[in-house]
Amino acid sequence: MSQTATPPLAPRAALRWAVVRNVVRRVAPSTILELGCGRGGFGARLARMASYTAVEPDETSWQAAHDWISPVGGTVVHGDHLKAPDPGTYDLVCAFEVLEHLADDAAALEEWLPLVRPGGHLLLSVPADPERFGPWDEHVGHYRRYSSPQLGERLAAAGAVDIALRHYAWPLGYALDSVRDRLAVRRSGEVAESTAEERTAGSGRVLQPGARLTGLAVRVGITPFTALQSFAPRKGPGLVALARRPV
Repeated sequence: MSQTATPPLAPRAALRWAVVRNVVRRVAPSTILELGCGRGGFGARLARMASYTAVEPDETSWQAAHDWISPVGGTVVHGDHLKAPDPGTYDLVCAFEVLEHLADDAAALEEWLPLVRPGGHLLLSVPADPERFGPWDEHVGHYRRYSSPQLGERLAAAGAVDIALRHYAWPLGYALDSVRDRLAVRRSGEVAESTAEERTAGSGRVLQPGARLTGLAVRVGITPFTALQSFAPRKGPGLVALARRPV
């Protein structure tokens, strides 16, 4: 792969990145830690914006992330957040589509926040709207979806302050969720034969575009929807939260 290449993003991830990129630019961190970076779709982009470190427990995803991120100067560690080097020093700690996979999300947030330097930020994304929990959530090992108040309360209980939340992926995300739910129903036998942990491990590899040409088509196709979602920060099946660790 070219050292200037970035891995293609699936449509939902591309809509998420449009929001995340703007948040990161506004925070302007010098150092970033990403927890559960998957195959490196966001990491390969974040590593161009700051000094970047990531952890990823799934070996297959870790190898893909390493191959994408190392050429642009980032570091990817095989393991979970306990393997993150230099805890408590990062300007920004990120976890995208990770918290919903954890049985004890409150305990996770209590362990994640201290990875941030005092005064630094924690940036999360999660699926929104608990009432929309469906076959796809089961298929990829989700324990829950979140409302804005629920996620805000979890962050506050962990000790975070200055919590800001916004939805994304309106209106396209609803259609994408419907397609994914129908696909999950067809594959329902896979859920019965696997644990939530096994489904979580493979979730970052599901429905990922496999070619740069596909990624370009996705980027062009979702362009009008990235503009639309900016007009509806209280709508959409995805949720992004930015919070700060107190000084």
